[in-house]
Amino acid sequence: VRGSYKSNVEMAPYTWFRGGGTASVVFRPYDQEDLSKFLVQNSKDVPVMVIGAASNVLIRDGGIPGVVIKLGKNFSSINFKGDSVRIGAGLPNSIAARSAAKEGYSGLEFLSGIPGTIGGGLRMNAGAYGKEFKDILIEVEVIDGCGSLKVLSVEELAMSYRKCSIPKNYIFLSGLFKTSKEATSKIQMRLDEIKTRRHESQPITQKTGGSTFKNPIGYKAWKLIDAAGCRGVSVGGAMVSEQHCNFLINKGSATATDLENLGNLVQQKVQDASGIALEWEIKILGLLRDRDPKHEEVSL
Repeated sequence: VRGSYKSNVEMAPYTWFRGGGTASVVFRPYDQEDLSKFLVQNSKDVPVMVIGAASNVLIRDGGIPGVVIKLGKNFSSINFKGDSVRIGAGLPNSIAARSAAKEGYSGLEFLSGIPGTIGGGLRMNAGAYGKEFKDILIEVEVIDGCGSLKVLSVEELAMSYRKCSIPKNYIFLSGLFKTSKEATSKIQMRLDEIKTRRHESQPITQKTGGSTFKNPIGYKAWKLIDAAGCRGVSVGGAMVSEQHCNFLINKGSATATDLENLGNLVQQKVQDASGIALEWEIKILGLLRDRDPKHEEVSL
């Protein structure tokens, strides 16, 4: 490969939680051609997964077998044309929103409230402040597990709440999004409002991830968690945020196991209190510390 290919990589520095084990290999492809050639040559017995900013993932203490692909600057372009913009999968959502505002393009402001990258947002149809990726998406470029490039329409992705229904071995390269021209000052006002709301309501200055649990139909996850008495509850070095109880916090010494066990405890308490089963929104990846294959996350 022409990109970076490193073995036995500690994953904690990559994640917002600052926890987790090692990856067998981390591959940073140089460009699309480099990625394609790697996928063509890679053994089908070696699992491959992609991470973006790792803002909404929990990497277990047993680490990740196989190859973790992380897209870098050559997958982070942003190009405006007419009333649309094509954005590379590696570009952080916040930078995409600010870049659009600078050029006088509106419609992407809500992305500034979503941690992570464009690729991660596409994979889970991320959303915030009443909008989701599918609301502004036209099409995507992906590369399949055999290294072939495909262009898929938003309809073909069959997106729903926090879900994209294409094969898990497809890797997003870019998305084409709808925009419209507007005065930069008006766009910036909306960005400033979102920034203020996030600082007031979310523990974004701490070691945390995105929203921990999906909102069940007709309910807000944080309200169910609060009603179950979980605000401020701790397991080891992990704690449910006092500021927003749908966020878990690494107080400084939390292992990934602490964080996962805390999440499981919250699920049980909510189930007992309300009869409602919360579903993880954070993606749990890798193996438990004992590397028991029975506990391997099936989404690898």
